[in-house]
Amino acid sequence: MIIAVPKVRALLAACALFVSSAPLLAQTFPSGPVRIIVGFGAGSTADILARLVGRHMETELGQPVIVENRPGNSSMVAAEAVARAPKDGQTLFMATVANTLNPVQAGSPFNLGRDMAPVALLGISPNVLVVHPSVQARTVKDLMAIAKSKPDTLTFGTSGAGTASDLATRLFNIKAGSNVVSVPYQGGANQGMSDLLTGRINAMFNVGVALAPHVASGALVALAVGQPKRATILPDVPTMEEQGIPGFDVGIWIGLLAPAGTPAAIVDRLAQGANGALKTEAVETALKTQGIDPIGASPSEFSAFIVADIEKWRAILAASPKQ
Repeated sequence: MIIAVPKVRALLAACALFVSSAPLLAQTFPSGPVRIIVGFGAGSTADILARLVGRHMETELGQPVIVENRPGNSSMVAAEAVARAPKDGQTLFMATVANTLNPVQAGSPFNLGRDMAPVALLGISPNVLVVHPSVQARTVKDLMAIAKSKPDTLTFGTSGAGTASDLATRLFNIKAGSNVVSVPYQGGANQGMSDLLTGRINAMFNVGVALAPHVASGALVALAVGQPKRATILPDVPTMEEQGIPGFDVGIWIGLLAPAGTPAAIVDRLAQGANGALKTEAVETALKTQGIDPIGASPSEFSAFIVADIEKWRAILAASPKQ
């Protein structure tokens, strides 16, 4: 297609205007309240973290930080709203692992790594494999042996196709060379937990904070942490790698992003405020109470993390049987 010269000049002028205005935009940032859009309801882990970090960022930025909940479509309603927002750092998105799962689904128009500017990786909530006590397994290799010797027998609860718990279950099958039965719960992990506690299903991957009381009471048996490091909230539970199962990393991460194209100086200022919050005793204690291990990462580190996370989920989907 041939573009007329006047149009080319207009396009170049617009680009030059944006580039030249970026330093001025950074100098005047923030010009008003900063909004953090959360794709889940009030009281969710992402919401709690947004409010904790937001309170600290108010001091750093000198402006109010307002948390706005826009649940819907696995947080995609919130993600798309922020992606369309002005590239001035005044509107941010509290993303979760669900948003790196989205790009690997067929036909998804949204890609977190392309449509957002990473600000800070805040924390990871470990995904832990638990079983009902009636299952005769006390290590992950015990469970893998049962799964392999009795195909299509063990039942694993998940939050539905394409969710982190579903892909963790797929990865279990890949590592074990087995075929456990995935039981999707459209009502989410809480509904699956009820069935697991009564023994209607055999096993589940879930976040440590939801499991810790049941593990402590003996109602559930924790077999392994599905990430390289042990979970702070369940320190006695060994990792998959400690039990001879390498390459098993299915943690539930949470991080802060801005619209793609936000000036780097603004992104860095936001990152300083967000990561600074993680170093305060109050925020660190509150996160650990929620079962979140504080991380803290620069924008470039978070960007590389997102790319690797998307590729990890894509590889799991490619290696697992069609469902």
